[in-house]
Amino acid sequence: MSRRARFRMTDRADCKKRAKHRHPGISTLLVIPPGGVKWELSVSADRHGEVRKDLMRTVVLPRLAWHGVKALELEVPSSWRLEVLPMAGAERPALTAEAIRETIAAPLGMPPLRECAKGRREVVIIFDDMTRVTRAAEIVPHVLAELGEAGIRDEQVRFIAACGCHGAMTRTDFAKKLGEEVLRRFPVYNHSPFDNCVYAGTTRRGTRVFISAEVMRCDLKIGIGSVVPHGMVGFGGGGKIILPGVASYETILAFHSTGSTQVELGAMGMIAVNPARQDIDEAVSMAGLDMKIDALVNMWGETVALFAGAPSAAFDAALDEAKRHYLTARARDKDIVIANTFAKASEAASGLPVAFPAVKQEGGDVVLIASAPEGQATHYLMGPFGKHIAGRLPLRVKVPPNVRRLFVYSDFPDLAARGYFADAEKVVFADDLSKVITRLAEDHGDAARVAVYPSADIQYCPGG
Repeated sequence: MSRRARFRMTDRADCKKRAKHRHPGISTLLVIPPGGVKWELSVSADRHGEVRKDLMRTVVLPRLAWHGVKALELEVPSSWRLEVLPMAGAERPALTAEAIRETIAAPLGMPPLRECAKGRREVVIIFDDMTRVTRAAEIVPHVLAELGEAGIRDEQVRFIAACGCHGAMTRTDFAKKLGEEVLRRFPVYNHSPFDNCVYAGTTRRGTRVFISAEVMRCDLKIGIGSVVPHGMVGFGGGGKIILPGVASYETILAFHSTGSTQVELGAMGMIAVNPARQDIDEAVSMAGLDMKIDALVNMWGETVALFAGAPSAAFDAALDEAKRHYLTARARDKDIVIANTFAKASEAASGLPVAFPAVKQEGGDVVLIASAPEGQATHYLMGPFGKHIAGRLPLRVKVPPNVRRLFVYSDFPDLAARGYFADAEKVVFADDLSKVITRLAEDHGDAARVAVYPSADIQYCPGG
């Protein structure tokens, strides 16, 4: 195969089962084994009747979580010693609507919602923002059905986006996350961390917890999110819908100040003795969260497991399953590591904790695929706001000494994201993935040892 790499996008269903003629005179045999790699044997005859055979290898990666999910088909040199490392539950089938309904109807550690909601006056449903791939629109109708059985009227319910210190969501975002029917029936708000938060208590670690006054006025509080690996708290989901989700700026600042932000990406999967997680659990009790619903997702962002119930019971059950579901073998001693982000593509640096340790000590390169049409998420606490200014606790990802270059690829360029990296001379922003692969093939040769993490932003590789 030529070292000139190519890539294309297809619908996911098409890429899973496609086997078709590409051009008159060309027949293609398409094989897609588990792990997201395709081998295509193209047999063609030229005008002189000479038969030509080309063996091509293509890595299939998910992209565009909120913009019509697509499959990125990236051709790489067939001579590369390629290792694709999907998470254990990468192709797990999606739950049916009936399975989702049954889970919500029989919550863990609490009576059914249709009973708990009786007699409540004001209801808030808190949901995560677009930096999480949670398909809340599949979950919300079943929650509303339970509330309806309890006699809750539409005018008693509001939805609040748990933005934390992220930028506000738009109506378009709300429609994608919740569905148009919710917007027709209920008011949907963004949380503001800068005002209208009330004191709820102080954690044992000394964090003063201020929570949205609107949330605290409600006597029934329900949260919807997902549990995925997280660089600071081990696994996200659970009580993060409260802290930092609907907390004040000062509270979120204190919460994130458990240590240097150089370590912000270093705790993927670490739950035990995690001070940030302890703060979260205490804040949940102070805020009075009644019910939490958490999803697990596959590599395509589909809901494959759901846990609902009292916050601690639901999170414990989800966490137990998440450790197996997102589990991934760790690559070692690679010349090139390709880390694709999808679920958190707008927080693409979350794909680096699994990528950096896979690079050989003698030196190699990392490619971070960060295709987010919306760009990298605004973060008022950690993000850049100019070449020389940033939030109060700026996140600066340090590239390890053995990583010679970090290529950050997006076909939706966002050069302001340079501010998230501490080693500017090592970081190369690129908007042509084919050129990046071609350059790597030229630099590393035909026998390069290469690892690909298809869902690097949510993969869990224990063992350091």
